[in-house]
Amino acid sequence: MNHGEALRKKIESGAARVGVLGLGYVGLPVVTAFSGAGFRTLGFDIDERVVRRVRRGDSHIGDVPARAVAAVVERGLLDATTDFGRLGEMDAVIICVPTPLGKTGDPDVSHILDALRHIRDGLRPGQLIVLESTTYPGTTRELLQPELEQGGLTAGREFFLAFSPERVDPGNPTHTFTNTAKVVGGLTASCRELAAGLYERVIDEVVSVSSPEVAELTKLLENTFRAVNIGLVNEMAVIADRLGIDIGEVVQAAATKPYGFMRFTPGPGLGGHCLPIDPQYLAWKMRTLQYRTRFIELAAEVNAEMPRYVVDRVAQALNRHRLPLNGSRVLLLGVAYKPGVGDVRESPALDVIELLRRQGSEVSYHDPFVPRLAQEGGDLESQPLTAELLASSHATVVITDHPRVDYGLVLEQARIIVDTRNGLPQRQGERGEPDKRGEPGGAVLYPLSGPPRLTALGGDAGSGHGLLAPDLEPVPGMDSSRGEAIPFDDVARRYRMSAGDQP
Repeated sequence: MNHGEALRKKIESGAARVGVLGLGYVGLPVVTAFSGAGFRTLGFDIDERVVRRVRRGDSHIGDVPARAVAAVVERGLLDATTDFGRLGEMDAVIICVPTPLGKTGDPDVSHILDALRHIRDGLRPGQLIVLESTTYPGTTRELLQPELEQGGLTAGREFFLAFSPERVDPGNPTHTFTNTAKVVGGLTASCRELAAGLYERVIDEVVSVSSPEVAELTKLLENTFRAVNIGLVNEMAVIADRLGIDIGEVVQAAATKPYGFMRFTPGPGLGGHCLPIDPQYLAWKMRTLQYRTRFIELAAEVNAEMPRYVVDRVAQALNRHRLPLNGSRVLLLGVAYKPGVGDVRESPALDVIELLRRQGSEVSYHDPFVPRLAQEGGDLESQPLTAELLASSHATVVITDHPRVDYGLVLEQARIIVDTRNGLPQRQGERGEPDKRGEPGGAVLYPLSGPPRLTALGGDAGSGHGLLAPDLEPVPGMDSSRGEAIPFDDVARRYRMSAGDQP
């Protein structure tokens, strides 16, 4: 029997049963798309709560509307289970499990191995297995193939094996699972053709490549490119601060060049599952081949230091107003790793909170997408954004530039603002209309680099004179090594907030 031809006919007729292993940020969009295209699908997950929500037509992922899940559940096209014994019923199994880094920075493929054991137990002739989880080049051939062939079936003949990297961008309303080009690399030509044929039923454009290794490296190149360029612009922010220059203005000016420049913006650090982690998979793989990935390692080092730079920036701003970091009330605006989502995986806000707490700050946060945040030093809950909260906070720090935040109120009521996203004065109102509150009220605003931009109290923002926020008690800085006050002039010279402060 030609197992490949039989599977091809099932795929083309829409009769193939599709199983998706893992119903998280990647898996739920995948299983919803296939069921929406008319395939009978079954989602597998170890979390019973997730399974129950999917079975009743609900969604736990912001990018997947509950109505889309409910529609396919009602039509009998989507079901979910914790019974991995049913994997043998599937004609195609798509693996969408997490691939984090271990404590030592090495790839943690334990979730992939667990998935493979479940698949191997029910593996039968005529099945297609596709890995979407991000991993290092060689995983499909070196890890999946031997594990799945232990039962006696041969990849490329009895069953079919491919890699197709996920391209899910949480919170992106424009580029979705179905309209983002899909890269597919198969172990053999028949593996590639079957996997491409399956995705062509739901994806607008499928790009076939010569091998799983090419597809695996494609994903790592995409995210390494972003991580390295963000590392570059983050380092430029630090450089600009030493020169007393606003990096946001520099980036905006450079972006006017119509060729040879791609705009990347600095920020408080990298977050999410992809950018902080995926390049490390490649770095680890190359270390096994006695090669050092210098660009990747340097970018990771720069990006990892940004939360500390942000905390230093807050300390500098407070010191300018004769306020210590120890004991100050610091309000974070946004703790998710990117705007418009509630995902806090690897968010730089987590490190900023920890570092601020170590320095004795009282930390609170407002995030319309993250109602509660688990922290080792004590869980936090999102606070309503009120004039009272802003006025009572010694410093307000924009970590995530979410929509649906009243930035006009922030500019009007906050006292000291540190904007790590370098765009607060240009923010719009909650309904997308230009903010009509006019110029800021009592705030002094510090961009990610360079001198403060705004003050309503007189004085020269560029020179740093006359910038005491209202109603905040000036106190001397403290030299922790000697336990005595530091003269304010010495503090100003130490931190050198702008070019005008240079001795």
